[in-house]
Amino acid sequence: MIEKDVIIVGGGAAGFFAAINIAEQNPKLKVAILERGKEGLQKVRISGGGRCNVTHAEFVPSELVLNYPRGEKELLGPFHQFMTGDTIEWFQKRGVELKIEDDGRMFPVTDSSKTIIDCFLNEAKKHKVEVLYNQSVTSVSPRESHTELVEVQSKGFEISTKDCIYSSEKLLIATGSNPKIWSLLEGLGHTISQPVPSLFTFDIKDERIKDIPGVVAQHVEVKVLGTDLVSEGPLLITHVGMSAPSILKLSAFGAIELAKRHYKFQIEVNFIRQSFEDCLETLKELKHQLAKKKVYKSTQFDLPKRLWYKLVLASNINQDTRWADLNKSQLEDLASQLTQAVFNVDGKSTFKEEFVTAGGIDLKEINFKTFESKLHNNLYFAGEVINVDAVTGGFNFQNAWTGAYIAAKSISEEFPL
Repeated sequence: MIEKDVIIVGGGAAGFFAAINIAEQNPKLKVAILERGKEGLQKVRISGGGRCNVTHAEFVPSELVLNYPRGEKELLGPFHQFMTGDTIEWFQKRGVELKIEDDGRMFPVTDSSKTIIDCFLNEAKKHKVEVLYNQSVTSVSPRESHTELVEVQSKGFEISTKDCIYSSEKLLIATGSNPKIWSLLEGLGHTISQPVPSLFTFDIKDERIKDIPGVVAQHVEVKVLGTDLVSEGPLLITHVGMSAPSILKLSAFGAIELAKRHYKFQIEVNFIRQSFEDCLETLKELKHQLAKKKVYKSTQFDLPKRLWYKLVLASNINQDTRWADLNKSQLEDLASQLTQAVFNVDGKSTFKEEFVTAGGIDLKEINFKTFESKLHNNLYFAGEVINVDAVTGGFNFQNAWTGAYIAAKSISEEFPL
């Protein structure tokens, strides 16, 4: 049996961040990471198209939490302890400068995830964190002792892999969306919220978006019909349907509801964020102002030309029709296509490689002041293993840094310096 003071299961963002902070805050501790793969930090490597979207430039905790469909209430306190500014400072102190892009996402100035990975590997080595690869955990069991009052108290854990048995006083689970680990935690009495995909694009086959992949409508409103789900932002036409922030927000906040519908539902898109009535009034004015011009060639409302063409044709207006020749029905059809276009969604696609899952350890079973289990002393969690997930933009990593840091602080302070 190999004995350590602290074992961290999972060599991803949260696991490395916790291990480094524990070892730095209390250098006497023997800290080890058990990673099931032959190398760790894979999600860090592919995040942001290989640039690593470290965090998001939102510096007010009450605003930051609004980006978490699950975890909004629970993360408010933790974000007052460690959030965006602390993340920036943490990396800065270790020689990694971050930059803010126009949409608020933050990346290393090198535009390379390797910068973050090298930082973690160097810090782990510097603080003598042992990183053990190819260590897939097969069982976790508390070491229990009985006091004179016959109360069962956890005296640490035994963690088995296919090769070894490890023993540690403190155990931190940072395995992300790993069904096998969730199953082991269920065996310890924890409740797992059923995992479903979050952050996905919508599959849509429709003549109005056929053959125009890459077209972006900058300011749209999207509703899922029959629900309260609504979002705003850019919308991207893809080869298989629709993506970009307006769609991804809906997929995150609607993850559970849309899974119940087996990803078959209808959305209503307002491409110009105006009411039907206001749009119709504008079109009537254009009928007079642009009387001799062809509707098809007169793109309006700052829409991309290729999208305008599709919506005009969908309104029963041919390419040669002039504005002056539009009848009442055609004007209403065009106003409807612009402000309340309904599309049938038939399935989903993973958003790039950034697979995010809604689900995990029930939030009621975690003490968010320490990220310790309420069921087992000395058992901690960080990252997506718990039922917290966010919209795209660096928010999932910020949850990982915050949880890992607070857990690390709690763990390191419980040992004598």
